Amino acid sequence: MAELNSLADLGTVAATPQPAAPVHVQKLDKQGRAYATGKRKDAIARVWVKPGSGKITVNDKEFGAYFARPVLQMILQQPIVATNRAGQFDVIATVSGGGLSGQAGAVRHGISKALTYYEPGLRPVLKKGGFLTRDSRVVERKKYGKAKARRSFQFSKR
Repeated sequence: MAELNSLADLGTVAATPQPAAPVHVQKLDKQGRAYATGKRKDAIARVWVKPGSGKITVNDKEFGAYFARPVLQMILQQPIVATNRAGQFDVIATVSGGGLSGQAGAVRHGISKALTYYEPGLRPVLKKGGFLTRDSRVVERKKYGKAKARRSFQFSKR
């Protein structure tokens, strides 16, 4: 960066061109699929997205059978609905670790990332919806001298 000696120099520094924003390119494997890893709590999801009829498969099961609760099914479909791509992509996901809620969040994160790799133009919509941000909240560790992470042992006066 140029050195400033007076306020008049500030105008010349401001006029210099700034580096361009990063250009996102399509990332596909040999089969024409986009791959991404999604994470949430202790769950990790490997997600592949390819053009198709809109079928979502999680651990070799239909996603409605794997995630029985309607809330979890809705979470899974959020990035696809937000980008108006319902029925255009087939999603294959393998997920392990954590519980069902964390796994649904991990698959959602993976689908969002894979969609941006397949179609980089969708990135602003998914970014604005908060789908590309990894939810970093995890269970707090237990501390010594405590019953749980923060709970103290029961106090007894006598």
